[in-house]
Amino acid sequence: MHVQIFGIKKSSDTRKAQRFFSERRIEVHFVDLKVRPASKGELRRFAQKFGVEALLDRNGHRFQDLGLQHAQLSEDRWLEKLVEEPMLLRLPLVRFENRVTVGVAEDVWKEWVKG
Repeated sequence: MHVQIFGIKKSSDTRKAQRFFSERRIEVHFVDLKVRPASKGELRRFAQKFGVEALLDRNGHRFQDLGLQHAQLSEDRWLEKLVEEPMLLRLPLVRFENRVTVGVAEDVWKEWVKG
């Protein structure tokens, strides 16, 4: 089993995901979004399952700092904004094969591990 985690090293939720999989000796490929932002196509994969709104961390500091609370953007424009500003994402984004999760989703991850 091999999972891919998109996140930021300083994010406690990202660290929770890394710890969850490492405790179960599951190989993790970590993508630090501050070093290498996710592509629009990659984010679209998550948005297709959960919707763009689920990807947005509306309570995050960066969201407030940019004044996006009342922004009404198209789905495509939100994806572009998320590529430019990864701190707007609800983290972590986790992918296993063709399955994905947004945020901490230990119940789902446990199902993957049982697999």
